[in-house]
Amino acid sequence: MTHFPIDRIASWDRFQRAHFINSLSGFKPVSLIATVNPEGMSNLGVFSNIVHLGADPALVGFVNRPREAAPHTIRNIEAGRYYTINHIHPDFLDRAHQTSAKYPDGVSEFAAVGLGEEWKAGFPVPFVEGSPVQYGLELAEVMPIPLNGTYFVIGRILHVFMDERIVGADGLIDLYEAGSMVSLGLDAYGTVMPHARFTYAKPDRPAALV
Repeated sequence: MTHFPIDRIASWDRFQRAHFINSLSGFKPVSLIATVNPEGMSNLGVFSNIVHLGADPALVGFVNRPREAAPHTIRNIEAGRYYTINHIHPDFLDRAHQTSAKYPDGVSEFAAVGLGEEWKAGFPVPFVEGSPVQYGLELAEVMPIPLNGTYFVIGRILHVFMDERIVGADGLIDLYEAGSMVSLGLDAYGTVMPHARFTYAKPDRPAALV
């Protein structure tokens, strides 16, 4: 096994270093986050650092890069307080990835990459048309991370939309069937296949395959 000390990693060019460190944490869920600016224009960006924080209350967080590098999503969320998270399906993966381009103010990524806005009654931000799993959130907290200038954005889940047939009797969502994608590094994507599911683990009872 080869040793990669941090001083060696730090000597690489920034893209090689970013790919290496970003993929080190493993496969991650990847989604599109949609917002609307104060002028009413939609914005869309791809994020692979979305994490579950708790089920009661239902909270989800994501990391926003420093404002100078990625200002639109966090600015719109702070101003409007609502946003949507939309799973990416292979059918529109290329267009989803294209939203990572740095489009200027005044350009909606929905229109620029050819993804449809799906508006649902009573919610002020569009969902992504064709996304197999969609949920709408309200901003709960923005936590600055001074160590690297990023922000941890926490939202409360208000609405969830998906085909009811992929929701199991115990609540587990069959994301394999939905076709939800994962990412690796900065620009690699994949699908996943089920491998195993176990019973709830307890000290006095070994977990068994379901």
